[in-house]
Amino acid sequence: MTPLSDEALVAAAQGGDRSALDQLLRRHYDRVYAVCRRVTGSASDADDACQEALIKITRALPRFDGRSAFGTWAYRIATNASLDELRRRKRRPAPHTVTEDDQREVVDAMAAKRVEAIEDRLALDDALGELAEDFRAAVVLRDVIDLDYAEIAEILDVPVGTVKSRIARGRSALAATLRLDDLLTDPRIGRAVTVEPTGEATGDDLLGAGNQNGDDERPTDATNVISDE
Repeated sequence: MTPLSDEALVAAAQGGDRSALDQLLRRHYDRVYAVCRRVTGSASDADDACQEALIKITRALPRFDGRSAFGTWAYRIATNASLDELRRRKRRPAPHTVTEDDQREVVDAMAAKRVEAIEDRLALDDALGELAEDFRAAVVLRDVIDLDYAEIAEILDVPVGTVKSRIARGRSALAATLRLDDLLTDPRIGRAVTVEPTGEATGDDLLGAGNQNGDDERPTDATNVISDE
C-alpha cells in the first residue's frame, strides 16, 4: 500500500483524524529531534525543545494553510523552539568528555572506533555551541537535515544569499574550532564533508549508520511526547 502523502495526512489530521496526526508526527519526528539536538547541543535541552515543538505543531496544525511544505513548516517551528530553549537557559551546551577510565574499558578495535566516533560527535556539539545562533541554525538545517537553500531561507525568513553566507561562515568557524581546515564531520551521520569555496559540501559516510548505538538518547515515540494534548 502506498503511504499517504504529507498533504493527505495534513488534510485528514485537520479533519480530526488522530491516526493521521500520529503518522505525520512519526514521519517527521527524527528530523524535528535532530534540529533540536544539534541547535541546543544538549540531549536534555533537545528533549524539552522537541516536546515544545511537537506541541506547537499539533496546536497550530488547524491553521496550517499549505503554502509551504509541511516539513519546512515543522522544521521552522523546531528551529524556533530550539533557539527559544537556548535563550531561556542562557547558557552554552556543557562540554562533553570521554575519560581515560572509559577508554580502558574498550576491549576491541570496533569498540575503540566507536568511542572515537562519539568523541568526534561530542566535540562537534561543543563547536556548534560556539557558533552564533543564526549560523548554527543555518548549518544544522543544511548539513544535518539536508534542506536546500530555498527551504532554509523560508524557515529562517531571510534571503537565500544570507543563508549561503551564514552556512559558509558557520562551516569555516566550525573547521577552525575543530582544527580540521577544510573538513567537517556531519554530526548526525558521521559523513566527511569537504567544504568548497562556494559553501557547498560533498562527502562520504565515514562512521557508519548514524545513531545505531549513538550518543543521542531520545524518546522514540512521538505520540508520548504530546500525550498531554
